[in-house]
Amino acid sequence: MKLVRRLAVLAAAMTTLLGVVTTTQQASAELFNPRQDWLRDASGGLFLHWGMRTAPGFRDGASWEKAITDGGWKADYWVDEAQKLNAKYLVLASFHSRLGYGRAWPSKIPGSAHTERDFLRETIDAAKAKGLHVILYMTDDPQWHAEGGWEQLDSAAYSAYKGKNVDLTTRDGFGEYSYDNIVEVMQNYPDLSGFWIDNDNAYWERNKLYERIRAERPNFLLSNNNEDTPIMDTISNEQKVGMTPAYDYPQATYTPAPRLTEACFKLPDKGSWWYTGSDYDVSAQLNLGRYITNTGSSIKSLMAETAMINGRFPAKQEAYNNWFAQTIAPIKESIDGTEGGGYLYGGLQPGFWNDGAHGVTTVKKDRPSQQYVHVLTAPATGNTLKVRDNGYLVGRVSDLRTGKPLRFSQRDGTLTVDGITWDANDTVLKVQTLGGRLFDWPRQLVTATASTETATAPAANLVDGNFQNFWDNGGKLPVSLDFKLPAKLPVSSVAVNQREWSVSYARSATEQSARIKDYTVSVSDDGVSWTAIKTAQLPSARGVQFVDFPRTWTKFVRVEVASTWAAATAPKYFQQLKIDEVRLSF
Repeated sequence: MKLVRRLAVLAAAMTTLLGVVTTTQQASAELFNPRQDWLRDASGGLFLHWGMRTAPGFRDGASWEKAITDGGWKADYWVDEAQKLNAKYLVLASFHSRLGYGRAWPSKIPGSAHTERDFLRETIDAAKAKGLHVILYMTDDPQWHAEGGWEQLDSAAYSAYKGKNVDLTTRDGFGEYSYDNIVEVMQNYPDLSGFWIDNDNAYWERNKLYERIRAERPNFLLSNNNEDTPIMDTISNEQKVGMTPAYDYPQATYTPAPRLTEACFKLPDKGSWWYTGSDYDVSAQLNLGRYITNTGSSIKSLMAETAMINGRFPAKQEAYNNWFAQTIAPIKESIDGTEGGGYLYGGLQPGFWNDGAHGVTTVKKDRPSQQYVHVLTAPATGNTLKVRDNGYLVGRVSDLRTGKPLRFSQRDGTLTVDGITWDANDTVLKVQTLGGRLFDWPRQLVTATASTETATAPAANLVDGNFQNFWDNGGKLPVSLDFKLPAKLPVSSVAVNQREWSVSYARSATEQSARIKDYTVSVSDDGVSWTAIKTAQLPSARGVQFVDFPRTWTKFVRVEVASTWAAATAPKYFQQLKIDEVRLSF
C-alpha cells in the first residue's frame, strides 16, 4: 500500500509539469571520440612487463631474442590468457626503464637493444584475429640506464645517427630518443591501438609529440600513467592500496566519469611487475574484487602478470586465470555491456549495505532497467540484503548464477531481498526495475539556488540532469543549498551525487576527500522561516549518498554544509565542494 500511495502522489505532481525542454552540453573532443569506443566497451586489459631484464636477464638484443625464440614464445598464448581474464586488450611493456629499454621489434634507430624478429607485429596480428587490441607502453625515464651494473643506452650510436651529440642518460636526451621511437612505431604499425605513456617529458611537449600522433594516427588511443592530461584519452591509476575493503580500488581514484579511467594493478601479491624468477601467490578474492568494483565504477582493470622469457606465466598465475574464467562465466552479463551504478548512469546505490555487506551495482547500457547487485562481502549474519533503491520501482529479483527467483520488498527507499545463498566470491542479484526513478520528484519541478557559486558552475546545474555540469562552492564554507518545489509536497530524503574528482578516503596528508562531512537539513513553507529537522555527517563515499529525514510536507528544502572531509593539509581539496546532481525523494 505504501508503494501505491507514493506512486499516486507522483502521478498528481506530474500533472503540474510544463514540459520543460533541456539540452545536453557538448563534450570536449578528447572526452569523447570514436577511437575510444572499443575501450569503453571493455572491462579490462592484460599488462605485460616483458623485456631485456626478464629473468634470467640479458645484455644484448641477440641473446634476448634467441632465448625468446628457443623458449617457444607464441603470441596466441598471451591472447588466450587475456581472454580468460575477460580482457579486451594487451599493453606490452618492453621499452621500460627498469626492464632494459629493449624493443621487441625491429628498429632503424640505434640507442638500445632491439630484436630482428617482430614480436610486436606477431602480437598485434594474434590479437586482431580474436578481436583484441594492442597498446604499446613507452617510457620517458632514463634514470635506470645502468640498472644491473651495465650500461643499456648507447649515446654514441644515437649521436652518430642524429649527427649531433645527444646524451641518452639525461631527461632531455632520452626524451628525443623516445620521441623518435614513438614516431617510428606509429609509422610502422598503423593497426596498433595506441600508446600507454609512463608519465611525461618536456622534450615531447616542446616538440608537440601528442599533437603529431593525433594528426598522423587519429585512431590511436593515448593513456597516461598517474596524471590526468587533457590531450590523453585515458588516465591510469597505478597499484593503489590501503582501502577498506582492500578490493575497493575505486576509492583511490579521482577522475569523474565519463572520463576514461584505468586501474592498473599487479595480480601476484608480491614482487616486481616483471618476472624475476619467482612464482608468487595471486589472491583470488582480492583481485576478483578489484575487477568487479572497478566494473561497478566504469573503471577499466589493467591487470599485470609476469610473463617469463618464453612468454608463459608462472603456474600460480595460469591457475588464477583458469579460476577467473570459470568464476565469471555465469555472471558475464552483469559485466559485459554494463556501466557502474549509482552515478551518472543511474542504478541502485553501491558501497556499504546492511550488517557489513559491501559491493557495487551495474546497469545494462542498452537496457538501463536491467540492473545487477554484486555482493562481494556478504552480511555478517543472515541471508538478507538491504540496498537503497535510488528511486527505482523493482519488479523482479533473482540470483544470476542459479536463476532462482528471490523474495523482495520495498519500503522507505530501501530494497530488501531475502533468502539469498551467498557465493564465496561474488553473489550477483539480477534486478529488473520498472522504468525510471518513480519515487523522485522530477527535476523539472525543482529549482536550486545556493548561498555561493562560481560563474561557470552555478546552482542551477544541481538539477539539470547533466553530470558534465556541476555546482562549485568556490571554496566557501559554510554554504547553503536551497531547493524549491512548486507547492507543499512530501519529501523524505535528498539524494546527492557529489563530483568524483577526489579520492574517497584520505590516502595521504595532501590527497583527501572533497565531499560533504557535517550538514544540517531544514525545511520551510515560505523560504524565509526555516525549521531544522536533521544534523548529521555524510560518509566519504563514491556513488549516490542519501540524506534521510522523516517524511515532511514542505515547499523548500535547505541543505547547509558546514564542513567537508579534506583537511587544510590538502589545499587542493580543503573546503572545496563540487556536486553534480541532487534529487528530492518522497
